[in-house]
Amino acid sequence: MEVHHHAHAGHEKKTWKHYFWEFLMLFLAVFCGFLAEYKLEHTIDKEKGKEYVTSFYEDLKTDTGRISFLIQYDAEKINVLNDMPNCYDTISKNWNATNCLVEIIGHTMSNRTFQLTGRTLKQLANAGGYRLLNRADADSIIAYEAAFNTYFDFEQTLFQEAQDNVRNTYNLLINFKPNNELNIALRGNISDTLNDKATTPILFS
Repeated sequence: MEVHHHAHAGHEKKTWKHYFWEFLMLFLAVFCGFLAEYKLEHTIDKEKGKEYVTSFYEDLKTDTGRISFLIQYDAEKINVLNDMPNCYDTISKNWNATNCLVEIIGHTMSNRTFQLTGRTLKQLANAGGYRLLNRADADSIIAYEAAFNTYFDFEQTLFQEAQDNVRNTYNLLINFKPNNELNIALRGNISDTLNDKATTPILFS
């Protein structure tokens, strides 16, 4: 006798609650993945921000060393220039007694410029890195750059104009031979005995 098997439905009809829980589980999985990715990106950005601050700190140390050198250089220049009235009195009495001009010339014919260590600043600007810093750090770095730009404008205008005036006056008054001797001497250390280098009266007769 043949036995016939009838197919029965193997799946029960899913209720809306079942679909709701499936959706909820899927949503939670995606949301947790999003949170994990956000947390990872935030951690990476925070580390990059720390790297920028550390890099800027190293740049500041370089700048501070350079500024300290320039302050000392200009202090020596000012100290020499303070003797200019006495030198003027000496030369006004004896046109050939120009040795007092040697130190003055040596300290005024050139100036040393300050160049900002802009490594980190360029990185921050190009990579949009300021967004990775906290507000206080970003404001501080921006203020530092603004202060340098103000100084740089002064250096390129008023200060450079004064330096050009010194050179122009120097070229009008200085005899060629001692000028050449002084140029050779100035390639070394100004603090050396420059007076020994000027064997000819400095000014035109």
